Amino acid sequence: MVTNVIIQALLNMWATMIAFIPDFMSAVIVLIFGLVAASGLGQLAKRLTRALKLDDILTRIGFTQKAASLGINFTLSRLVGWLVKWFFVIVVLIAVAEVLGWAQVTSFLHDVALYIPNVIVAVIILTVGLIAGQFVYGVVEQALRISKAPATASKPLAAIAKWAIVIFAFMAALIQLGVATQLIEILFSGLVAMLALAGGLAFGLGGKERAARWLEAIEREFSRHQ
Repeated sequence: MVTNVIIQALLNMWATMIAFIPDFMSAVIVLIFGLVAASGLGQLAKRLTRALKLDDILTRIGFTQKAASLGINFTLSRLVGWLVKWFFVIVVLIAVAEVLGWAQVTSFLHDVALYIPNVIVAVIILTVGLIAGQFVYGVVEQALRISKAPATASKPLAAIAKWAIVIFAFMAALIQLGVATQLIEILFSGLVAMLALAGGLAFGLGGKERAARWLEAIEREFSRHQ
């Protein structure tokens, strides 16, 4: 009796293994071809990013050099290629999990795959913010020089304009990633309020006389035309 039960259990296990082999072989084939395709698509995305000269732009604004000084060998094309490659790797793993009937693994990998585009968008936002910040820095600095503003004021004001854009882009990237969205919104509101208060205090304490002269000049101009 016991022998019959053991034999039946072994036969059931053998039948299960035999039925699993076709699914396993299909999963292996999907995995191999999928990984090759994912690697190729990652290289394609890397080359397209290089063709758009985005690496050169980051080098011109000094971002690549700053990253290198921190020991980070960063290029945007490599990052984009890596993200695209792993996005398709996860898609391949989802297909493999579906072939094998692993529903929980499929659900988890599906959530990961849906999150990767947010990472790509966040990288784009941060990159555009860095480029725009450097562009605004040059515009503000040049405008202040043309207006014959003091040299000691042109660089700090240009730096403030640049970092305001960079910080805004950084916060927007974090919101895109869904990292403490409510906290970031509170910090952003607090930062704006702090800058407004600091500007008001600075103007009120140090610019009262100049403001009075401006108001007197405006009043004389209106009186002249009456």
